[in-house]
Amino acid sequence: MTSPVEQQRWAGPLSASVARMCAGLRGQVCERTAAGFDEVLHRMSAPLQVAVAGRIKSGKSTLVNAMIGRRVAPTDVGECTRLVTRFQYGTVDRVEVVFHDGSKQAVPFDTDGGIPAELGVEPERVSHLEAYLTNAVLRDLTVIDTPGLGSLDAASVARTEQLLGAREPDDLDPVSRSAVAGAEAVLYVVTQAVRADDQLALDAFTAATASRDAGPANAIAVLNKADTVEPDSVPGSGGEVWRAAESLAAEQAALLGPRVAEVLPVIGLLAETAETGGFGAADAEALRALAELDEADRLTMLMSADLFTGWECAVPERARERLLERLDLYGVRRALAVLADDPEITAGALRRALLDSSGLAGVLGRLDEVFRARADGIKAAAALASVTALAQASGDAGERQRVHDAIEVLLSRREAHQLRVLEALTLVTSGAVRFPEDLAAEVLRIGGSADPGAQLGLAGRPQQELVEYALERASWWRSFASFGATPAQSRVAFVVHRAYFLIWQQLQPGQVRAPG
Repeated sequence: MTSPVEQQRWAGPLSASVARMCAGLRGQVCERTAAGFDEVLHRMSAPLQVAVAGRIKSGKSTLVNAMIGRRVAPTDVGECTRLVTRFQYGTVDRVEVVFHDGSKQAVPFDTDGGIPAELGVEPERVSHLEAYLTNAVLRDLTVIDTPGLGSLDAASVARTEQLLGAREPDDLDPVSRSAVAGAEAVLYVVTQAVRADDQLALDAFTAATASRDAGPANAIAVLNKADTVEPDSVPGSGGEVWRAAESLAAEQAALLGPRVAEVLPVIGLLAETAETGGFGAADAEALRALAELDEADRLTMLMSADLFTGWECAVPERARERLLERLDLYGVRRALAVLADDPEITAGALRRALLDSSGLAGVLGRLDEVFRARADGIKAAAALASVTALAQASGDAGERQRVHDAIEVLLSRREAHQLRVLEALTLVTSGAVRFPEDLAAEVLRIGGSADPGAQLGLAGRPQQELVEYALERASWWRSFASFGATPAQSRVAFVVHRAYFLIWQQLQPGQVRAPG
């Protein structure tokens, strides 16, 4: 008879192995720990949980709407923007208010199809919102929209070590705790000024998720509102907004690294408008009318928002206000530039051009590469961290040892090497094991992608070159592990050696068996 564990749908073989381990341990641990294992199994069977986090007014909800492809998350300051909202797949669109006592109450969407600004209940009774949408994007990704993170300090981060936020972390905004505690990955939203507490906010993610460090394997950052970057303030931008935003994003990646895979520029408002049906034929016609204005008038209007809406011209003021609300001045400028190149362009093609200008495709592509393609490893690693934390919290030395032994057996298997890589990545990104800068960067590269070319730092190069380089680096790391490394470095170095060897084997299938 098939066991309940085997009947579940897991993200992949690693998650299934961890699930079987939990099921096997359940009868060997106390009731409290067993209940924790049940929660771990429940989470593992669910889609990957990605928290969208950041500071207040960083444009998180606007970006969530663009990612989902529907303007459903409230973006104006109100009751709902102070609550955690989990967007997940459902066969029927609905919103449920979840109260602190576990009870639920359904609320209708507003007339525009979004979550209502006011819920009609006492906010202090509400734990969070659950939004179920018939949206294909959410089949394998649950998106958690969080309120703004509060001010942090290192002491409060250090105090927070309990599983699932059982000891509630003081470093997060209170209503963000339950969401971030349940997250397995994080999309962190920054604006132009990265501050010290942005770095601490990523530490808070670690503290609130059973010590699963934010790092290249499970964290991406985006520089939102990239259109507000002043090109003249960024050397080498050539006066181009997007080039300036890319330079600034690279600087921020250095400040936040290695806690995030990278920082990508995006214009959330433009992405939301173009992706959620906020741009239509009437908007396209208003832009065509603007394009036909006298050039001097048009250039003057584009100098500021006040001039754009207040200038006397043939285009109705309300139409201009709508364009400003949906596109901002940068989006209007981009649309006019597209119309200048192709005056006959259709409204649909103009919308697609605006979407291309938003940078959303780059963000979604990295979400696929860093999160979706590696969901099995991320979920399995998160589950192992939770299982370890549960055993440590039990106070029973025998129970801790049984869990430890079971994890070691699982990690010794060839198919579990990806978990060893993620563990090595965590040790390096957290600073627990230190390497020279070039070697640390190599560890991060190996663990930061599922694509062999990217892992080797040779994307797009001929396969034979990849084969030779993988074998060369495998040999180097083995020698370093044996003769040049400290004991702590050696542990990581052997993992990197094996990762290179497996890449070499992958590029030459069937020729060599990997060592046990």
